[in-house]
Amino acid sequence: MERREGSLGVRVKILVIEDDARTAQALRDGLRGEGFQVAVARTGEEGSAALSAEPCDLVVLDWMLPGRDGIEILKALRAQGRGTPVLLLTARDTVEDRVLGLDSGADDYLVKPFALAELLARIRALLRRSGPEKPLRCQVADLVLDLETREVTQSGRALSLTPREFDLLAYLLRYHGQTVTRQMLARDVWRETHRSTPLDNVIDVHVAHLRCKVDEGHTTKLLHTVRGVGFVLREEATP
Repeated sequence: MERREGSLGVRVKILVIEDDARTAQALRDGLRGEGFQVAVARTGEEGSAALSAEPCDLVVLDWMLPGRDGIEILKALRAQGRGTPVLLLTARDTVEDRVLGLDSGADDYLVKPFALAELLARIRALLRRSGPEKPLRCQVADLVLDLETREVTQSGRALSLTPREFDLLAYLLRYHGQTVTRQMLARDVWRETHRSTPLDNVIDVHVAHLRCKVDEGHTTKLLHTVRGVGFVLREEATP
């Protein structure tokens, strides 16, 4: 089975927001069979909470949902400035419906019933389309990370990072402005999800070392702890 990975070698995660149990199960099984990591939400509220709790690489979104409908979720996602690719699923196939879906921020539109092969083809196309937008050089404030050379500079000065610290910083940069949980770091950076004991202490030590290298001596702090949840990389000036 081919493993679907993003530009940082992280497994591509797809969030499926679909209330029909049989459709949701079929999507989960089909996408996992293609090597994707899949999470499923069954209501509009669950989908909105999942989008807020943990970043994903693509959303498969049903239009007609109990609670918040797909269009409402889509508009809220775009209002937050998030460009996550969204494939909208619906039984509505008038021109007006398609225009509304696309104008609300959908990247593609698939009418039910559909073949799994077509869904997969559309997902691959959306991921290809969004892939080149992920630059090899990432920057936040005066911090610049080069994914190709694995070099990091800050205010033009090279930072000496261990390989693990580099991977940790690259992951946080990938989700700039969004909270990253310890579970996400254990899964995607350490890739140790079957340990008998949690990696929380190990992760916290590495974050502390990275914070010293990135934030010490700077008035604008970048690496922040979200108490009880994880970490976020964002610009925040100290008073």
